[in-house]
Amino acid sequence: MSIVSLERVNRRRVAPHLQSIQMAAKAEDKKKKSAHDDDPAGKAFDSRLMRRLLTYLRPYTGHALISALAILLKAGADVAGPFLVKVGVDAYMTPEPGHKPAWIVRYLSHDPITGISQLAALYLIALLVSYGLEFMQTYLMQWTGQRVMFDLRSQIFRHLQRMDVSFYDHNPVGRLVTRVTGDVDALNEMFTSGVLAIFEDVFVLLFIVIVMVQMNPLLALMTLSVIPAIIYCTKLFRDHVRNSYRRQRGATARINSFTQEYVSGMAVVQMFNREKRAFRDFSAVNDENKQAWTDAIFAYALYYPAVELLSATAIALVIWRGGAGVLSGYVTLGVLIAFMQYAQRFFRPIQDLSEKYNILQAAMAAAERIFKLLDTAPTIQSPAQPIAGDNSGAVEFRNVWFTYQRLTEAQQVFVSSATDEELAADTQIEWILKGVSFIIAPDETAAIVGHTGAGKTTITSLMMRFYDVQRGEVLVDSVDVRLQDLNRLRRRFGVVLQDPFLFTGTIAQNIRLGSEWITEEQLQQAVEDVNLGAFIRSLSKGLQEPVVERGATFSTGQKQLISFARALAHRPGILILDEATSSVDTETELLVRSAVDRMITGRTSVMIAHRLSTIQKADTILVMHKGHLHEQGTHQQLLAHRGLYWKLYQLQYKDQEMGDSAPSSIPTPAVG
Repeated sequence: MSIVSLERVNRRRVAPHLQSIQMAAKAEDKKKKSAHDDDPAGKAFDSRLMRRLLTYLRPYTGHALISALAILLKAGADVAGPFLVKVGVDAYMTPEPGHKPAWIVRYLSHDPITGISQLAALYLIALLVSYGLEFMQTYLMQWTGQRVMFDLRSQIFRHLQRMDVSFYDHNPVGRLVTRVTGDVDALNEMFTSGVLAIFEDVFVLLFIVIVMVQMNPLLALMTLSVIPAIIYCTKLFRDHVRNSYRRQRGATARINSFTQEYVSGMAVVQMFNREKRAFRDFSAVNDENKQAWTDAIFAYALYYPAVELLSATAIALVIWRGGAGVLSGYVTLGVLIAFMQYAQRFFRPIQDLSEKYNILQAAMAAAERIFKLLDTAPTIQSPAQPIAGDNSGAVEFRNVWFTYQRLTEAQQVFVSSATDEELAADTQIEWILKGVSFIIAPDETAAIVGHTGAGKTTITSLMMRFYDVQRGEVLVDSVDVRLQDLNRLRRRFGVVLQDPFLFTGTIAQNIRLGSEWITEEQLQQAVEDVNLGAFIRSLSKGLQEPVVERGATFSTGQKQLISFARALAHRPGILILDEATSSVDTETELLVRSAVDRMITGRTSVMIAHRLSTIQKADTILVMHKGHLHEQGTHQQLLAHRGLYWKLYQLQYKDQEMGDSAPSSIPTPAVG
């Protein structure tokens, strides 16, 4: 291979990644502009969303009802303390002649020491009951919240598995991860410390107001006089924090998406010395998140001292007016002490309510995003009454037109009614395939070649119905793929990609991928058939050797052979090899070619290759050019035709002497 050819290969392989890195900054600007669209402000309470959320509580209704009852009883126990103090002061410490004692005194001893001891015991019992009820409520709701989170995350993940590939083309991974993690956590916080905690605060406030009004309406009015000011401060705080939280959630989603993208492409970042630029871009997103949190912290720093000041003002008013009442004799000392304690306890739930409001609003926004995801139906689904293929392995394309572009309704109408000439002349639709037709017979090996972007990989994606064609038909096993059951259709295929993907686990788990019907003998046979046996035997744990994320500890060739074993172990009827040998060394390529020869025997095979030396034995070769099927035939037929395939062949071997023998053993560069 010449130096020039090697550089051309490297540019071809790296250019798409470099282009992705260069476009990242522009993408981030677009994300910033669309962030608010993805993060609706929402209402603090949306009855429609709440009804839907409560359906996840149905399996745990008993636990929720017990928690609600515990909250109600706890609110009563919390209010009992100051009342018992008031009884002790008025009945035993500073008794006044003619003063009517509280109703509970008739059940207590007339001896002051004994009576105070009894009240102290009741106070302790109230504290213990409150502790027990709070433990019960907290444990049950945390238990329920975790199970609701488990159910919801499971539903989201199952839904993501059903979504078609085009969905992931338009939704960043970081955003989807945020749905499964951060948004579900927001809902968990609502279930555990949101809705029921709001009821607890409301009950406590209600009980305190009732008790204070019964004790002394005038002092109760003095205590409540600062409520309008607190409501005003709470509204200002709520509006400010709502905006800050909204910005923070949007920034968190962008941080997740940005980090996932750049960590996955870290090798390319380092290769092109893009660390400083990537760090600047990340710092900008990170700074937005920091600023959002800073604004929220500033609001908290202002709000809570303001509420404390107002509550202290209310207590001061109670002391001023109540103290005068004690001196005048129309207010007892016990009532004054009880009011001071109630005033202190009254404003804590108000502060909590403002925080619970934010929790509830964050949960409503999270619920809206989650349900929007769950309500997004996959565009590609199995038909209601699927038709099974004949398992022949035949593949046929009939006048297939395809674009990754999302067509408007008007464009869809145009595509359905226009002629092929009109479609080809249209400049608004970027067609990837243009009127492609061909047949791959059962047990035949077909190769697809052409320059980058010619539509080679798209053809295989349409076979497995990762996308639907805009026009024409794709038949597998003599039946249109749109009429077949998706799971059954895709089980017919075995795929080996240029960049094999390995999951965290063991080698055996990566080969099986959860298919328990693959026996140990079949697993071992697949390993031997793809020439992986020697490598497996060299490992200390054999097939149980751990695989780290994406198989980082294995070479590209080793990962490629594992992916070959995976495809073969599942015994596919149709095998797709997408440039499976373009990233391996010469020695590994010889092993792979030997494995390929075994794998393609007895099944339909489709090979995508840039190295023409790897496909010369194919039964038919499809030459793609700018979305068209430019030529079709065997290797010798296409060379004799002296068309595009002949030019590609000459380009690859222009630096080599052409002998009578086929140059299949000579490594050759890629062509496009």
